[in-house]
Amino acid sequence: MIVREIRIAAAQFEHRDGDKSFNLGRIDQLTARAVAAGAEVVSFHEGSVTGYSYLQSATRDELMDVAEEVPGGPSCGVLADISARHGVPVLAGLVERDGRDIYNTYVCLTPEGPVARFRKLHAFLNPHLSSGSEYCVFDLLGCRVGILICYDNNLAENVRITALMGAEIIFMPHVTGCLPSVMPGRGLVDPRLWANRESDPVRLRQELDGPKGRGWLMRWLPARAYENGVYAIFTNPIGMDAGEVRNGNAMVLDPFGEVIAECRVLGDDVCVGVCRAEPIDESSGQRYLRARRPELYGKLVEPPSEPPVTTPGWKRTKPADS
Repeated sequence: MIVREIRIAAAQFEHRDGDKSFNLGRIDQLTARAVAAGAEVVSFHEGSVTGYSYLQSATRDELMDVAEEVPGGPSCGVLADISARHGVPVLAGLVERDGRDIYNTYVCLTPEGPVARFRKLHAFLNPHLSSGSEYCVFDLLGCRVGILICYDNNLAENVRITALMGAEIIFMPHVTGCLPSVMPGRGLVDPRLWANRESDPVRLRQELDGPKGRGWLMRWLPARAYENGVYAIFTNPIGMDAGEVRNGNAMVLDPFGEVIAECRVLGDDVCVGVCRAEPIDESSGQRYLRARRPELYGKLVEPPSEPPVTTPGWKRTKPADS
């Protein structure tokens, strides 16, 4: 149970593909900005340390070159230093290596040291990435919190299980939006609109707020918070990601599915949401959790006739060595 109000920041920034030094520098600067705005926890997007989408065509050796041990690698060391200097927990994403296995991983570092590591359950970006096999729920500053990365949140079962494990706040780091899609109105955003964002912001905002970006998020993201009675901390890059535009819209949603804080600038930004116990207690989602009838749910855990396959809604570029 949340024992007091807690102020959590969701950040967005334009990462540089493969440039860990630059990305960690932006994480440092935006953490300082968030703390100045009153944040007690600061969270960043999936792959925020390394960049993300450019890795879809990486060979195994190239992925291994990018990957690090967690929490013993150098990037976690820098994140730990950022956390200690600013006095707040910092959550960020990177590529992890564990022996020969490679994971899309999200970590939580605090001034006292590392407290959580989560490996994406539904890795699909590159066939050399392994999927994680464990949920992650832990205590943080008097709150019970969980982590699910991007695609993990599209399967309602993952969010429900994380809530059933006691999570009141779920960090949902993403790299999404403005992707190729068969859905009406979806698709890529012309990079020239991003390049001209200062001189022509209206046309870019219309694209990012429409069905390609924020409009798509609002189809499902509030439902995950509402149906489980949890706070959702959504993070997402803005700007160029492997040659495509991402829409940002980092935000904090309350247990009613309402957006209580959101980044709205066309650039790097942080927003801070206040998370309180009362909305959780009063939420419909918490009533739904108590109303469950597991004896009826056998179908959910029946083994599928075919092995599970995680695929994006767009055509993936295969690595040369796959």
